[in-house]
Amino acid sequence: MEQRVKLMLAEDDENLGLLLKEYLVAKGYEAILYPDGESAFKGFTKEHFDICILDIMMPKKDGFTLAREIRMINADIPVIFLTAKNLKDDVIEGFKLGADDYITKPFSMEELIFRIEAILRRTVPESQNTGQHIYKLGRFTFDARKQTLSSDEEVVKLTTKESDLLKLLCQNTNKVLERNFALKSIWIDDNYFNARSMDVYITKLRKHLKDEPGVEIINVHGKGYKLIM
Repeated sequence: MEQRVKLMLAEDDENLGLLLKEYLVAKGYEAILYPDGESAFKGFTKEHFDICILDIMMPKKDGFTLAREIRMINADIPVIFLTAKNLKDDVIEGFKLGADDYITKPFSMEELIFRIEAILRRTVPESQNTGQHIYKLGRFTFDARKQTLSSDEEVVKLTTKESDLLKLLCQNTNKVLERNFALKSIWIDDNYFNARSMDVYITKLRKHLKDEPGVEIINVHGKGYKLIM
């Protein structure tokens, strides 16, 4: 039986916490919800977790303090901070603590999933990772875990950014993949430099797929990109 990835979710907003937990479970993860930092820390000492999602502003023990104590027990556990504030000092403090990612409320559930998946690709063995990873693109087969695009003639090894971007496109086949969503999911920041970088990777993906007439990546003016099959 395949072992599911186990997430700690520390969130004092009961409605948001339950919503997040239900969504994560529906996506194939095991999630345990704690309403404050103190109970979360106690839970961490008793359970094994693969990743921690911590609200910063919590009663009894805030997210930063919780992260420090968790990292004293397990220095390598991935941590994502959730916050209602977008203050530079909070961001700096979070990354000083070795945060793997940082997401500001309100956020979409899909965005959180992509952030989690990006971290898991680096930290969790393949056998535990969840979700589809093989996609058929005409005569090409895309393996998101191996980061390969293969046909009968050749196997192309994709870079991590190329693979992440192609996976987003595949997950939204024949639908618009919004530029800002892709930028924040893969590059974290949707600044001008990263936007230009993404354009370069889109061009590279088009070159990889140019020999398959039934597959096309088009620009959707003012919105983003669309993978058409």
